[in-house]
Amino acid sequence: MFVKIATLGDASILNLPKVGFLSSRKVPPAAVMKCYDWATEMRDKGVCVMGGFQSPLERDVLTFLLKGKQPVIWVLAHKLWTEKSIPKVYREPIAAGRLLVVSPVAQTATRVDARTATIRNRYILGHSEQVVFAAIDPNGALSRLIGEYLDLQCKVLA
Repeated sequence: MFVKIATLGDASILNLPKVGFLSSRKVPPAAVMKCYDWATEMRDKGVCVMGGFQSPLERDVLTFLLKGKQPVIWVLAHKLWTEKSIPKVYREPIAAGRLLVVSPVAQTATRVDARTATIRNRYILGHSEQVVFAAIDPNGALSRLIGEYLDLQCKVLA
């Protein structure tokens, strides 16, 4: 089934080279500082990062990235926010053309579930030139999904 991609912000950001950022839910403590350092490096280099930014660690990475001036793409695993429901902290980066919010799922999806998370992760993997993983649980869904993208340049921080 084809779903029209919904966007909020400057959609031309999608034309930039992108580094995807994904992580399993379980992240070893040693990986946390590596993720923060990596996010700071991407911010300082002006690299466009695309991620789901759903877990607490991923939200921290988003916070680090938004302190810079480079574009960031946030891929949701639920329907797109309405203008009124955009969290206040993200309104300025969206208005400034630095944050693009993308929803590749049906706009009736109000909650994240395994199916919508897989759609989101496939979108990130399929639209990034390389992907950095905070951590990969060998028994998790992300580990199984990576096998579909063998030609993608990947790096695991932990």
